[in-house]
Amino acid sequence: MKRAFDPLRLDVEAACRAGATLEGEWPLADLARLMASSHPESPPAPGAAAAWSVRAERRADAAGSAQCWLHLRASASLALVCQRCLGPVEAELEAERSFLFVHGEEQAEALDAEIEDDVLALTRSLDLRELVEDELLLALPLVPRHDRCPQPLVPPPDPEGFEEERPNPFAALRGLRRRAPE
Repeated sequence: MKRAFDPLRLDVEAACRAGATLEGEWPLADLARLMASSHPESPPAPGAAAAWSVRAERRADAAGSAQCWLHLRASASLALVCQRCLGPVEAELEAERSFLFVHGEEQAEALDAEIEDDVLALTRSLDLRELVEDELLLALPLVPRHDRCPQPLVPPPDPEGFEEERPNPFAALRGLRRRAPE
């Protein structure tokens, strides 16, 4: 019988031993940190969700020791704030990452500095929803913008009561200097 794993409290080591595969969707409304990055006037459609899948595996390293790996894929579509026109711009977020899990924070920190793979400390209760949200946040574009904004950009209006440009006080001194006898 195949064991069911809870994605909100995943026992990573047990999932790796079982070679578990999990997948699903979480409503975007449940991903508060991700929603904070969205356009305030363009909420996601009802039922909009972040799709995800995780594959856990046990793999032997060069020394023959078993390593615990999670391979994550996640995607979502979200309206962000265009940095040119400030209107909503649709962004397709895609994340794909593999994580090596090791025993203890010290070992994770040491290995993370040595290898290119992402290294995390092994836990008996990993919240996959939080991990998926983290990866989607990292997938956000640095400067979201339309290729071509739907509305032409309008320069800001001149402020009312704008006074004529005052003469530079040093210009008056320059005039006095020219009149002075040599």
